[in-house]
Amino acid sequence: MALINTTTTGVLGTTIFGDASGVLTVQQNGVTLGIFGNQPAFSAYATATQSISNSTATKVVYDTEDFDTNSNFASNRFTPTVAGYYQINAGLFCAGSATGGNILSLFKTGSEYVQLTRTLLSNAFNVFSTGSCLVYCNGSTDYLEIFTTQNSGSTLNMGNGAKAGCWFNGCLLIRSA
Repeated sequence: MALINTTTTGVLGTTIFGDASGVLTVQQNGVTLGIFGNQPAFSAYATATQSISNSTATKVVYDTEDFDTNSNFASNRFTPTVAGYYQINAGLFCAGSATGGNILSLFKTGSEYVQLTRTLLSNAFNVFSTGSCLVYCNGSTDYLEIFTTQNSGSTLNMGNGAKAGCWFNGCLLIRSA
């Protein structure tokens, strides 16, 4: 890391470092407060509905990318190569055609990390499940996927064949030291 600018104010001891790729590191008295620059971000969505079997956790399929700034999204999976804290968001449409419920979950490295939302299904109206969370990823082996589980008693179609009906996006908020 090449030192590009150093500023010290009183006893605060604040230092800013920058490297050739434009990444800035802010330290205070030797403690890293933040690392900024080249923040990975992605947005993907489904252009078709997906059949979801009853009582089976099913990975949601995203066949189209809006953007993927660091080439970390592929095969319905976000694999961040920068360690840090990520804001992750997802949404999934379900036509009102059954009773029971639907769970939209974020899986981290193959296991359920958090249930983003639980939604009751109804014949009377369509439902849209959305959720978000903050998750730490190590930048080497962690990956993130969205799964859904429904218990209507039969197979249901999720998504509505449009970007607004099934989406998954996220971005790095802050790198870890």
